[in-house]
Amino acid sequence: MESALSARDRVGVQDFLLLENYTSEAAFIENLRRRYRENLIYTYIGSVLVSVNPYKELEIYSKQHMERYRGVNFYEISPHIFALADNSYRAVRTERKDQCILISGESGAGKTEASKKILQYYTTMCPTRNNTHSIRERLLQSTPVLEAFGNAKTLRNDNSSRFGKYMDVQFDYKGAPIGGHILNYLLEKSRVVHQNHGERNFHIFYQLLESGHSELLRRLGLDKTNPQQYHYLVKGNCPRVSSISDKNSWKIVSKAFSVIGFNEEEVEELLKVVASVLHLGNTQFGEDEFGETHITTDTQIKFLSELLGVDGSFLSEALTHKKIVAKGEEMIGPLSLEQALSARDALAKAIYGRTFTWLVQKINQSLAFQVKCSSVIGLLDIYGFEVFQNNSFEQFCINYCNEKLQQLFIELTLKSEQEEYEAEGIGWESVEYFNNKVICDLVEEKFKGIIAILDEECLRPGEASDITFLEKLEDRLGGHPHFVTHKLANGKTRKALGRDEFRLFQLQCLNISVSFVSGFLDKNNDLLYRNLKEVMCQSENQIVKECFHTDELTDQRRPETAATQFKLSLAKLMDILMSKEPSYIRCIKPNDGKQPGRFEEVLVRHQVKYLGLMENLRVRRAGFAYRRSFEAFLQRYKPLCPDTWPNWQGNLSDGVSTLVRHLNYKPEEYKLAHTYKTHVIGNFNKNLVKYTYTVEAFWKIQEEPSRHTHTHKDWVTYILFSAQLEQKVVASGIFRGQKDNYPQSVPRLFVGTRLGKKHTHTCTHTHVMQRYGVAVTKYDRRGFRARPRQLLLMATGVILVQESKIKQRIDYSSLLGISVSSLSDGLFVMHVPTADSKQKVRNVLPGAWENLTLFLSLSIKFAIARGKEGVIDFTYGAELRVIKTKNGRLAVVS
Repeated sequence: MESALSARDRVGVQDFLLLENYTSEAAFIENLRRRYRENLIYTYIGSVLVSVNPYKELEIYSKQHMERYRGVNFYEISPHIFALADNSYRAVRTERKDQCILISGESGAGKTEASKKILQYYTTMCPTRNNTHSIRERLLQSTPVLEAFGNAKTLRNDNSSRFGKYMDVQFDYKGAPIGGHILNYLLEKSRVVHQNHGERNFHIFYQLLESGHSELLRRLGLDKTNPQQYHYLVKGNCPRVSSISDKNSWKIVSKAFSVIGFNEEEVEELLKVVASVLHLGNTQFGEDEFGETHITTDTQIKFLSELLGVDGSFLSEALTHKKIVAKGEEMIGPLSLEQALSARDALAKAIYGRTFTWLVQKINQSLAFQVKCSSVIGLLDIYGFEVFQNNSFEQFCINYCNEKLQQLFIELTLKSEQEEYEAEGIGWESVEYFNNKVICDLVEEKFKGIIAILDEECLRPGEASDITFLEKLEDRLGGHPHFVTHKLANGKTRKALGRDEFRLFQLQCLNISVSFVSGFLDKNNDLLYRNLKEVMCQSENQIVKECFHTDELTDQRRPETAATQFKLSLAKLMDILMSKEPSYIRCIKPNDGKQPGRFEEVLVRHQVKYLGLMENLRVRRAGFAYRRSFEAFLQRYKPLCPDTWPNWQGNLSDGVSTLVRHLNYKPEEYKLAHTYKTHVIGNFNKNLVKYTYTVEAFWKIQEEPSRHTHTHKDWVTYILFSAQLEQKVVASGIFRGQKDNYPQSVPRLFVGTRLGKKHTHTCTHTHVMQRYGVAVTKYDRRGFRARPRQLLLMATGVILVQESKIKQRIDYSSLLGISVSSLSDGLFVMHVPTADSKQKVRNVLPGAWENLTLFLSLSIKFAIARGKEGVIDFTYGAELRVIKTKNGRLAVVS
């Protein structure tokens, strides 16, 4: 494969592990630059993929490119995101362990595009089943809908994710995608009411105004299609973006709504909510001569009443007054002009934020699959590290999230790698790296961290403010090396901080200092006045009704603060990621101008540092690239050694030692763990793959030497031999590494029948051609009584025959699947719909079976009748036995 690569593919090194001067940061960056100039945006660090955003379309994502990477060993061809996606998919299929792909990098580095390419690969290249086409389309079409409602233009990225997304792609036992589930994190609700100069609100507002549906816009009260005429869209002074066509995006989103399963009524209700946010922004207030606040734009209240399905007078009252419940008594007081504006903005943020959560739940319902999935691959696309001129509560949470992900990366790669080598007594040159746990603790530590202090200040009685919060931070965290304020700073740092009264504190995050401004208390409280909640609970808009529950009005508990909710959701996310086998994509932004071909070394160097890429490289170079448990290693490679084939009876570690010695590996090329972990590690993955392919090819060549000789003499025989090889290749793809007795079957030829003359039945020779026949033992679903049968594969279905009498027909079109165990038995289960009384589920034990759909398990469930299941258990044993157990199950010992 390597020799087939073009000269262009070999620009620089494809894997940083091969970099001669691997300790040099300059050499690392120069290799990135050389490859980037040739549009080679992907490079490996071992199994980690480094991706540089090209800021242009590249012709490397076609189906032809996908085919090139499907089923190919990870390192055999040039680096690509499809290679990593395929590697995770094959790990799910062969090792039966859930995977996750973590995509990290700062805002604008290409994380969202990377996740879309991976999803595109799975929905295009994975096997299909009858009902998976619609699921594939729904998985793909969920992206433009979520981007419309959750993405926005920022100063650094025209399509920046303003929420975090974790998506599980669910696969069945055949490896076909059958469903998905999305978790969303911390939507940047403040963007609804305010944007920095040069930024925009969420895409959906502009797409709706540019939709061109005049009748729809008239019903929504949005006759004015200029974004500058809406208060919530004018703040950033950026109504249009050259790289975005809002009109085309609207067409894509409209189609996606239909594919996902939204009906016209639901779409209209959703757009009413979107329009209501714009009308809320245009709702203005004034003060009368007595200083009381009132609404000056009655037209907006009229539209809001119609769109939200609420009483206009109640809404006006709730926007200008607040209700307080104390000791069972209700008190209503007027709001000042400033308070009324804040209440309006709080309602707009609450409506949009809750609607976004409803939208995610609606998509999850569309992606849900009724049957439990066999395996999962998770995709994490979450906001990148952000540093703006003014960083507030949102950036604090976003950067905290990135610190947690970096901590996870450190734990799973740098820290755990070194600790394991030391624990196993394996020679190791220690690699220095910055462990950011100290920063994570600074933010999240119980009672002492910034979040704990923030919550304490938000919940205490009295007049709390950002200033009192700052004073408490200075008192509690004054001596921390990564925390500084104007009061605590030295002269040089104080000068850099300036004298901005709204600048609270500075954190040293990911090798850069980030200054945070005021607004923390208000955003952390995220309060909505009770009477506004009451009005929303009375809404006739179905979506709003589902978003605002009356339970909130009776719940006396104070809701968790925004920071605490985010902290808890992050902890759950870390648990999810830790339960899966991770793969990493580290995305790099080459320049701040979003320009193709431009490579800014200073910017790239900064990202290389905070992503820990040099430390990752040094750890990978110092250690071994391959690691497997003794059991998995022997199971996969035991055919390569006569002493370990077909089964190794002794200690597993001795078996591994015997195998690697037989393959002439030197002691320095591998190490065996000798404490609590039973693993073999080494640098022989590629060679083992080569050995495996070689021995299987040898078996195929040796299947029948005489037939190989006759191919030159007899064309008919040659055709038959070619068909034989094709069947062997198919069988290898299904069973290799999955079925214990597969190696013994490799030398056996496929034949058209394994029935003797006494089993030839004229009743089947009338109008259909027999493809295959074999004697089997059928076990009844009820009682598991054994019955001798002949199983015949015909052109259109399966026939079970007893003494020239057809006992049962099963059409291929009604066959749901065929299940087998991973052991060396020959039992399989054919699954057909239980509703069809003529096609019952049967269990069959054949002598040989050349056509099979594989499901690896130590137990197989099957339907006895609607709502009732039976179970077949498989266990290892010295000889094959099929027995009925006391609990009524069928047990197969193999």
